[in-house]
Amino acid sequence: MIKKRLNIRMSGLGGQGAVTAAHVMAMAANRDGKFSISNPFFGAEKRMAPAESYCRIGIERIYDRGELVFPDVIEVFHPQVITMGKSYTMPFYSGVKEGGVVIINSAQPLLSEEDINRLKDLNVALFYIAGTELAIEVAGTELSTNMSMIGSVAGITKCVSMEALDGALQERFGKKFVASGGTASLDEAIKKKFAKKEMLLAKNLATVQAAYEIASEWAEKNQYELRVGNPAVAAA
Repeated sequence: MIKKRLNIRMSGLGGQGAVTAAHVMAMAANRDGKFSISNPFFGAEKRMAPAESYCRIGIERIYDRGELVFPDVIEVFHPQVITMGKSYTMPFYSGVKEGGVVIINSAQPLLSEEDINRLKDLNVALFYIAGTELAIEVAGTELSTNMSMIGSVAGITKCVSMEALDGALQERFGKKFVASGGTASLDEAIKKKFAKKEMLLAKNLATVQAAYEIASEWAEKNQYELRVGNPAVAAA
């Protein structure tokens, strides 16, 4: 399926870097010559409370922003979004478009049979990745879980290239970046995990790359396609 625009909803918990993930994706899309907008959605809650971010990527200018009610892609950053209902939308997959995909950070299946059947009725694909474990293995810290989630959505949809993601990460972590209080704190926390900025960038990119390859292989094996492009040109 090729669409002019891809709507991505990232559901996680405070402190997981979902806001950063959406922003990096949007920056990468711009580097690839696409249009994009990212924005967060959370209240005054503290760490481990529900937090969402949205990323819209397309081939035409995007004017709408705010809460993303009808996503093509839903990313679940933490199992508690599902198991404890820590989500602003219930069920967490509410509004997902037909033919979309749900990406869940978990080493174990989490959905009930009812949820699985509902997603099947909508022809929505389901992809599990042990994103936190992958982040610990590759980057040495669970704070890079959001890098696993970036790689997952990029690997499945190819909405941004690895080259563009490399540049976006350089821009985000390699330069002085002005962020909101909570996001800036998370940025500083992950920077302190590494002795040098170059090591931070290398480990983050390696985590993205590892997840990208896993997700890309899954999409190819399951013959799943969801791309950003011009449907008319693709059909010609």
